[in-house]
Formats: sequence, structure tokens, C-alpha cells
Amino acid sequence: MGGNSRGRPNSAGARGHATGRKGEGRAAGEPTGHRSGRAADRRAKRAGRAAAGTPAGAPGGGRTRLTRRGRIVVWSGVALAVLLVGAGGAAAWVYQSLNGNIHAADLDNKIGGGRPVNLSPGSKNIVVVGSDSRDGANSAYGKGLSTMQSDTLMVLHLSADRKWATVVSLPRDSWVDIPSCDRGDGTTSDPHHFKINESFAIGGTSGEVAGAAACTIKTVEHNTGLRIDHFMSVDFQGFKGMVNALDGIEVCPEEPINDKKASLDLAAGCQTVRDEEALGYVRTRYSTGDGSDLGRIGRQQEFMEALAAKAQQRLSSPDAMYGFLDSATKSLTTDRELAGIKPLAGLASEVNGIPRDRLTFVTVPNYAREADVPSDKANVVWQYPQAADLFDALAKDREVDKEKLEADAARPVHARTVRVRVLNGTGIPGRAAKVADTLRTAGFTVSGVGNAPEPAERTEVDYPEGLEDSAEVLSSRVPGSSARQDTAAAPGEVTLTVGTDFDTVR
Repeated sequence: MGGNSRGRPNSAGARGHATGRKGEGRAAGEPTGHRSGRAADRRAKRAGRAAAGTPAGAPGGGRTRLTRRGRIVVWSGVALAVLLVGAGGAAAWVYQSLNGNIHAADLDNKIGGGRPVNLSPGSKNIVVVGSDSRDGANSAYGKGLSTMQSDTLMVLHLSADRKWATVVSLPRDSWVDIPSCDRGDGTTSDPHHFKINESFAIGGTSGEVAGAAACTIKTVEHNTGLRIDHFMSVDFQGFKGMVNALDGIEVCPEEPINDKKASLDLAAGCQTVRDEEALGYVRTRYSTGDGSDLGRIGRQQEFMEALAAKAQQRLSSPDAMYGFLDSATKSLTTDRELAGIKPLAGLASEVNGIPRDRLTFVTVPNYAREADVPSDKANVVWQYPQAADLFDALAKDREVDKEKLEADAARPVHARTVRVRVLNGTGIPGRAAKVADTLRTAGFTVSGVGNAPEPAERTEVDYPEGLEDSAEVLSSRVPGSSARQDTAAAPGEVTLTVGTDFDTVR
């Protein structure tokens, strides 16, 4: 499942799109003809947004209110559940059946201590995972994988006043710091850097979603500073069941797709996919577009939009909707507090109550790790200080200014271009050298190490005139540090003084 994620523009629309059936999944009143012209228009719009990291289908792309919410409520398996809650006596048995399908996971005792403080009581941060477990019917996908896998990872932030929300996609190939996690088999993992989706596999070593969820939450919290309140996971089999209950979804690849890793062989042109073909379509990455995980994120978003639209259109078919919700809930695992139709329906209602223009979708700003580590052509790193600014805003429940985020991300400062001198202010022998090794792993250029002239309680980043951007990049990756200009600082490099409060490098 590793890949060649280059941090290139999202090309989900460059090879095709998902539409539901003919005429379905479009904005109200949109004509059914001239599909290729609309596809070209969408590609042009995406190309303009992609340079700043905007995912396909993000606000501003002409999407309807229905489909933009569909990405959350369908993927989390709670679409339309609110209708069942209020259905009354005739639907009581349906309610009980679906309610009993949902799996609950006890997480708190597995996550451990040292978690971020909730800086905005009343707001909610929810991790949503598309689970790529290879057990049972899923075993045909991938090779040499014996643990659970995560294929899609998002964080949904609901503001305390429920007047706005932001959904942040975290590419599965994000190179991050993986903290020590309980494997569930009596052992714990060592802290290390790797793809963010490995956290799900580490915690799920024993095959339990609770452990996989706990390590994923711990990793997301560690790298974002956000306190996660809830967790949802939907696996592959549930996805196929939802598609099949709706008699498939129409996709329109502009070129043939032959991807053995995704078990997919599709001809060019519009066709309805279901079963393994539907699953393969949202999993494929190497044989279409630019081969990146960012491209696959956009393709998955488009497919989920079509799925949401078709589900809404099939409300009048009780059999189809029951099959849809039965598959969704059977494959849904949540934390214990959310494990039920009523709490999930309440969450869906809160999301649906967000005004259209205040529901924002972003992908965490990132670039190809190859820019920092030339030998790594497979991963992306989060772009700082923009990523830190994004997560800080959400932690403090401040609405994200998407246009500013995109503008700030247009000119990344790569870690490799930042020269750092590391000074030890802790009095602990070897501390500067250890921090320097961590910085090198993160891609920074370390120019030297030494001892600080005096003890330091706080970690500081000092910089000479002209290197403010470099100092901000470094400071944003060292939680708790601050940057300050120093006229006595050595030219051409920033200085990191490691204080006793130093914790980690993001």
C-alpha cells in the first residue's frame, strides 16, 4: 500500500468522475448533456485550487449543499439515520436492528495520559477513518499485510456554537511522529517517524479496532495538538454494501484503468460499478491521475458525493434504504459515547445545521518529503507554519480562513533550506546532539551543536534579520517554543536553544 505521493496537485478529476446514475449527483436544474465539457471545467477549477492544497470538491467548486455534507454523513455511516429515529412504531424493529449493528470501542484506557488540553469546551473534534482491514473478505487486497490498515483519515471540527465546521483531510502518506502505542498483544511500540496510517496498524496488531483507534487518536493528537473527542471507523465491506444497496454508482473514467493492486480493470467511459469494482475504484492510485494519495483523496470525495446524492434519491425505497443503512451500521465502529443511532443522528443533525458557506473542507498544507529528503519519493510532510496555524485555530475554536490558508501555503519554506545550530540549555549531557538528530530526521540542515551560554528553562528560536520565515518554520515544529529576532545571531542560520521544557519535534 506504499506509494509515490509527490505532493503534486490533486488530479482526481483528470481521469474521470463519479455521477451516480445518469442525471444523478448533479446540482438541481443542471442539464444532463455535455458531460465532457463539465469535466474540463472542473479540471480547470481544480488546477487553480490545487496549487494551494485545496482538495477536489472543496467549497468554491460549484458543489451542492447535499453533496458537501454527504462526504461526512455517508462516510461515517450515519446518513439519514435521523429519519429512522423519528419514524415511530412502524420502524421500531428497524431502529433496534440498526442500533444493534453499531460496534462500540472503549478507548480512554488505551490512549494513555499526556493528552492535549481542551481549549474550547463545547466544540468537538472527531477522527473519521476509512478502515482498510485485511481480515476475512478484505484479505484479497494488498500483499504482505497482516495488520489493520487505514485508507482515509479526516478530522471533523464542530464549533462550540455549531455555526461552522471544518473538515481536515490528513493524507495517509503524511510523514509524522508516531508516539509509543499499546499494540494490544502485551507489547508497546517505540516512538518513531513514519506514515500516519501506520498508527492504525500498530494499535490494531491484535485485530481490535479499539486499539487501532486509540493509537490513531494518540498520533493525531500528538502531531496536531487537538484534543480528539470522538472516533468513527467504516471498513471496506460496509462501503461495498452501501454501494450495492443503491444498485451501484456510475463512474466515468476518461481512460482505461488497470490496477492489479486495487483489483480493478475498467474500460474508459461511463459505467455503473458495484462490489469489488466500486471498492477498487476508490482505492486505485497507481494507474490513474498522478499516482498520488492526494489524487485518490479527491477521487474518493467525488465518489462519496455521488453516493450521498443517490442515497437521498432512494429515500422512497424502504428496501434500498434499509440495505444501505444496514451495511453502513454493521461496518461502523465508534467510541462508546457515539455508539447508537440516537447520538449519531444527533451528530448528523448538527452537521446538517451548519450553513453551506461555513462548512469548510481543507487538506492539511503539505509538500513532497523529497524536497527535504531526496531519497524519499513516497511521502509528504506537513507544511509549516501553515499546518500549525491551522490546528491552533481549531484548538482555539477559531473559524479557518481558507483563502488565507491557501495563499500562505502557496510558497512553502522547505525544512531542508533551514540551517539550524542547536544549543543545549538543559544541562543534560548530549541533549543538543539528540535534538539535532531528530531535526535531521525531520529534514532540517543542522549546522552544528554546542552548549548554551547559560541554563534555559524555555526553548527559544533566535534568528538574524532576514530569516524570520525560517525561524517560524522551525518554531512551529517545536511545540512550546517561540521565535525572536537577535541582532547578535550568526548570519545565515537560526539558533535553537533547547530548554528544560523541550518535548518533541513535530
